[in-house]
Amino acid sequence: MSGKNTSDNIEAYIKAILEQAGMVELKRSELADVFQVVPSQINYVIKTRFTESRGYVVESKRGGGGYIRIGKVEFSDRHQMICELFDRIGEQVSQQFFTDIIQLLFDERIMSEREGNLLLAISSDCVLGVDAPIIRARMLKKILQQLDRKGT
Repeated sequence: MSGKNTSDNIEAYIKAILEQAGMVELKRSELADVFQVVPSQINYVIKTRFTESRGYVVESKRGGGGYIRIGKVEFSDRHQMICELFDRIGEQVSQQFFTDIIQLLFDERIMSEREGNLLLAISSDCVLGVDAPIIRARMLKKILQQLDRKGT
């Protein structure tokens, strides 16, 4: 696991469970003990790596009997997934949301790593300027339209 940080390891652990079970229910404190981190580190990983825009549903209950339930959103087909992603795009898109969608397209094998990295390189604020959120939204809509036309 060299080259990976603790957050990467926690993410990989949760994803491995998800692949086997489809849904995982965790206790923050128990997972924190496994990785010898504070529970807030678990919160950070879940908040940043298991987002709706990355294709996950997270339910959380705090307190003594609290838990975190994570499930991977399953789409009936590629067209449905692209349509649902398209519907989530507003007039503006943050860099993080854009990155999450590109990562999801890569994870679902709709986009290659090279294609994704090229899109990420041209979608930053420093490239797009002050109107970056608006331009990113337009870019993302056009990308999804093109991918939907392309088919499998």
